[in-house]
Amino acid sequence: MSKAQHVWALILAGGDGSRLRALTTKPCGTAVPKQFCSLDGGRSLLEQAILRASKLVPRERICTIVAQQHRQWWSECPELTRLPPRNLLVQPRNRGTGIGVLYSVLHILARDPDARIVMLPSDHYVREEGVLRDALAIALARAENGQGRSVLLGIEPDETDTDLGYVLPGGADPAGGQRVAKFVEKPTSEVAAELIERGGLWNAFIIAALGRTLLDLFLPRYSSVVMEMQVILSRSRSLGAPAGGWPAIVDLYMRLPSLDFSRDVLEHKVDTLRVVRVPPCGWSDLGTPHRVGEALQRLRVHRVEDPEADFEASSHVNLAAQHAQFERIARLGA
Repeated sequence: MSKAQHVWALILAGGDGSRLRALTTKPCGTAVPKQFCSLDGGRSLLEQAILRASKLVPRERICTIVAQQHRQWWSECPELTRLPPRNLLVQPRNRGTGIGVLYSVLHILARDPDARIVMLPSDHYVREEGVLRDALAIALARAENGQGRSVLLGIEPDETDTDLGYVLPGGADPAGGQRVAKFVEKPTSEVAAELIERGGLWNAFIIAALGRTLLDLFLPRYSSVVMEMQVILSRSRSLGAPAGGWPAIVDLYMRLPSLDFSRDVLEHKVDTLRVVRVPPCGWSDLGTPHRVGEALQRLRVHRVEDPEADFEASSHVNLAAQHAQFERIARLGA
């Protein structure tokens, strides 16, 4: 089997999107997680992420992790129904990105011990998908040849954004990548400007690595969590998942800590990480109303440049319409 046949895409879609609730809350008061919203009236961000992944790997090797409490939204996602049913990984509850990554990696490794995984968040906007795709190909190649290194994508900043995490590249390594010197979360404007001057990049939270390498990131700091989850998932599979082992998984999640993958895992393994620099490509994590507004401006420019682009209507919460209302209210209150 060729290396390409071991490449998997993992889409992280279990978050609550609490920072963007000002835009994602319906008139009835229901807050919709942003990955199930549309940026400007078309597909949801999760659907866009699945399409992004499908440009890298076949759909049978695209896995998406979601949370049980979001069933009303992910059960209605057309792109998810086009994936094999067992590629939908359901967590009993959201325990942070760290637990979500671990749960997913263990599932994938059980099916393919030689898996090479590209990890993609489900709530990003990318104007120039080809630029990101080329960078992902480079990251995957370096992960395969990097002797157990996880490779992050760092976006070249086009402004000093204080709502984002930054990664500061270090020196070169023999595999052709750059080491990671440190992470800086949500710096002040002055610190962000200094980081950019020193070559700092936005941390896109997009990672390529061997599945075993991702698992090693949790060791030895969270060895007990890894071992217990491995045992329970193994028993669950033997009982005929998901129904047979679901009660044990629910019980496990009741006892698990909440782990942030960047803060609690990656920052303790900086020496094992590498970073690939991505040219500006109109990327945004859509984490705040301000960043949504910037992405919408880029999208409108893209529409003018490409009038044939497909912007279909949808029934999803429309972040563009919500943002316009948010701006009107802000002006009235000024």
